[in-house]
Amino acid sequence: MQVVSPTPGVLVAVRDVDSLRRRIQSWRREGLSVALVPTMGALHKGHLTLMAHAQKLADRVVATIFVNPKQFGPNEDFAAYPRREHDDFEMLNAAGVHLLFAPDVGAMYPQGFATSVRVAGLSDILDGEHRAGHFDGVATVVTKLLLQALPDIALFGEKDYQQLAIIRRLTSDLNIPVDIIGAPTVREADGLAMSSRNAYLTAEERAAAPALHRAITAAAKSIAGGADIAGALAKAREELLKAGFKNVDYVEARHAQTLQRLNPGEPGRVLVAAQLGRARLIDNIAI
Repeated sequence: MQVVSPTPGVLVAVRDVDSLRRRIQSWRREGLSVALVPTMGALHKGHLTLMAHAQKLADRVVATIFVNPKQFGPNEDFAAYPRREHDDFEMLNAAGVHLLFAPDVGAMYPQGFATSVRVAGLSDILDGEHRAGHFDGVATVVTKLLLQALPDIALFGEKDYQQLAIIRRLTSDLNIPVDIIGAPTVREADGLAMSSRNAYLTAEERAAAPALHRAITAAAKSIAGGADIAGALAKAREELLKAGFKNVDYVEARHAQTLQRLNPGEPGRVLVAAQLGRARLIDNIAI
């Protein structure tokens, strides 16, 4: 099925892989480069910043919207995850995106689908310890999207830093011919990383949420200044619990490339995941 934009020739939405490939192949015949920006919809300014960055790097930009069931656990928010396809379409159209690929579950995982992509090691730490199978679902759907579109580049936000590391590893290991571009986290004025799940926050929770960024910023500054890593992380955890976070899954300092335990003097990131009301918030910052 194909849905044509209200402004013909600007944004077209397609639902099936054949239509996606035909459109991209027509651009290839014209010698045009292609960027892919995968999303799960419920778009916000952070997504649109990715689209704008993609437009600077390639001739044509393809956005995808697919709420991927394989990356949600049995007790997670797949059913409740915000879906606003009409509004998303209008935002992408206004942003100058050229093509939207918005498949349904049957198009991505047809009857009999039996393949999973797993990146060992990177998928088992941090978020992988707390969301069993999550990164297998991410790796599988991203691999499919990259092979379906075969873009020159694909863009992902650094807010999901572990996800970005996994995608870089799988494209390298599987020799998928695409450059993976990580884009800086887009934040609200008070430092909160933009996320579709921020919509779950009550007004009181929203007021408390910026403590996440403040805590990891302080920890990163302390570690960069030579402070004890364990002590700096323990203080960040304490600050989050005092601010009203229900529980803290992890606050960790990891090597910026490998995500292994950080040794003093190495390039690093502080990464965090914590629950605030219905919202599980993640963030990270460079040391």
